[in-house]
Amino acid sequence: MILERFKVPAKDQVHVSEAALRRTVTQIFEKLGLSKEDAAEGADVLTMTDLRGVETHGVSNMLRQYVRDYKAGKLDPRPGWRVVRQSPGTAVIDAERRLGIMVGPKAMRLAIEKARAVGVGVVTVYNSGHFGAIGHYAMQAALQDMVGVCFTGAGLSVVPTFAAKPLLGTNPIALAAPAGREAPMLFDAATSAIAGNKIRLAIRVGSPLLPGWVTDKDGNPIMEEKPVFNRDEYHQAPLGGTREQGSHKGYGFALMAEVLSTVLAGALPTMLAPASGSKTHFAAYNIEAFTDLEQFKNTMDDMLKTLRTAQPVEGQERVLYPGLSEAEEVLHRRAEGIPLHKEVLQWFAECAKDLGVAPLESMS
Repeated sequence: MILERFKVPAKDQVHVSEAALRRTVTQIFEKLGLSKEDAAEGADVLTMTDLRGVETHGVSNMLRQYVRDYKAGKLDPRPGWRVVRQSPGTAVIDAERRLGIMVGPKAMRLAIEKARAVGVGVVTVYNSGHFGAIGHYAMQAALQDMVGVCFTGAGLSVVPTFAAKPLLGTNPIALAAPAGREAPMLFDAATSAIAGNKIRLAIRVGSPLLPGWVTDKDGNPIMEEKPVFNRDEYHQAPLGGTREQGSHKGYGFALMAEVLSTVLAGALPTMLAPASGSKTHFAAYNIEAFTDLEQFKNTMDDMLKTLRTAQPVEGQERVLYPGLSEAEEVLHRRAEGIPLHKEVLQWFAECAKDLGVAPLESMS
């Protein structure tokens, strides 16, 4: 769940409905030259991300970047990809500069299809634009009674432990697993101390970064709160922040994501090919190939309930498990609307006018 410091202040919130957001984002993508199917696919990824409360990867931070990249010709709006090699349980895809939020759902559906046939399906995709919140794709598998796993390698913003310059991306890892009565487990986290998009969010809401989240331009961890005005004035630290706090673990997780998403696809990591785009590993595990589905869900229910009902430490309301707050947020935001920063609504108005689509309407 997103920290309070990154949430849009109440005074700056404007609420929009799920339907209005889907409609406007779909129309923007169509005006940029995407097919109706791909436009709706991308709008679904962004809208579901906002519904889950993951503002860092929803429309607020990402849509304007995608619009810029399409206008600049960095992304190909046409449908398609190239299958480089394939087996009954695997595939390697060259996205040919398609945006990840259009390619990702298709890649996970292919992994699910292969998992139904042979038990496990793994699809790697390279040469893509940004994939957004990869937990969305892991959840696709969970909704089909499978375990979904994703790894992404992209960008150059994170310094390895003891390094002076960034050689890795934030390289997120996601896993989703279905349950019966409990909300599904959904873990989706960057392997850096702070996700890159949270820094954009911090700038927008005026929130300082905490000690150990970033380094100075020479790779030295900054160990005091730091207001952020310009992303270029620092580098990101691995998860853990410092060696004493376990930054070598975040560094190792980032390399694990790089091997599975990039090297396994036959692609080069960004540190060796700076303009090589995003690469993602999509895996679906067919639960029934391993154990009885109902037994799996019952055990998940027992485990997740045990965590959810665990005694909280003094001063805390409850214990959460990954995915619980997101599931609750979906219900709340579908009823009350999605809170966007008023600056985001202003951008939508300008973008809609520029592209000739109807503006995004608020609920108030």
